[in-house]
Amino acid sequence: MLTPASSSAGADLERRIQELAPWFYEFQLGPFTTRSALPPEVRSIFETRLVMLQAFVKRHFGERLRGIRAADIGCHEGFYSIALARMGVAEIVGIDVRETNLEKARFVSEVLGVSAARFEQGNSERLSPAEYGTFPLTLFLGLLYHLENPMLCLRNVCALTEEVCLVETQVIDEIEGRAEWGSRGWSRPYSGVLALIDETSEHFSDNGAETGATPLSTCPSRQALEVMLRHAGFRRIEYLEVPPNGYEQLARGKRLMCAAWK
Repeated sequence: MLTPASSSAGADLERRIQELAPWFYEFQLGPFTTRSALPPEVRSIFETRLVMLQAFVKRHFGERLRGIRAADIGCHEGFYSIALARMGVAEIVGIDVRETNLEKARFVSEVLGVSAARFEQGNSERLSPAEYGTFPLTLFLGLLYHLENPMLCLRNVCALTEEVCLVETQVIDEIEGRAEWGSRGWSRPYSGVLALIDETSEHFSDNGAETGATPLSTCPSRQALEVMLRHAGFRRIEYLEVPPNGYEQLARGKRLMCAAWK
């Protein structure tokens, strides 16, 4: 039976959840669940990412996990930061450009008693080891294809990464050919492309929290991503296996998740 004190606390918790809505992720907070504003058929991407993340982290770090620091860049409401904390990571720094997202992340971590995660406002275009330090593990999930300056951001992420960065992104179809390069008689082959996506309507709407810091997005093809990661400073790329019944875009190769190694 609920006592008057516990009933009051429950009412306060429910009221705060409603005040912070709309929610992007679903968190179980005591007797209450934050309801995602996304369509049900899209939400399974979160669980697929999580399964892939957990499998890789356990395989690579093993017993070292409890001694490492991690950075979750573009952490949004802290879903994966909190998951890492529950796996035993010693310290997680969640970084996001929007204070509204961070307010939710801090609220959820407090309710769940997650002390290993802290959340700071920051822009991936201005990340610096001088400010944040470096991390054996960095996460860059669902962010790259929302960025106006992806190459700059990848270089910044690489500078923060000691061992490995997990990158998850939408990708576009490949285009290959030859480009004139200085004159009609000179050409260079190209493979891998970037698509410019105008997210203006979403950026300035109630769904703005799902876009980047600016309305212009740059989405890579798979080959473009590989070239960009190498030039950012990562030496090797490992594509992670999509679990059975994983999110349909990941299963079809329209999204991918990879480990980029320093």
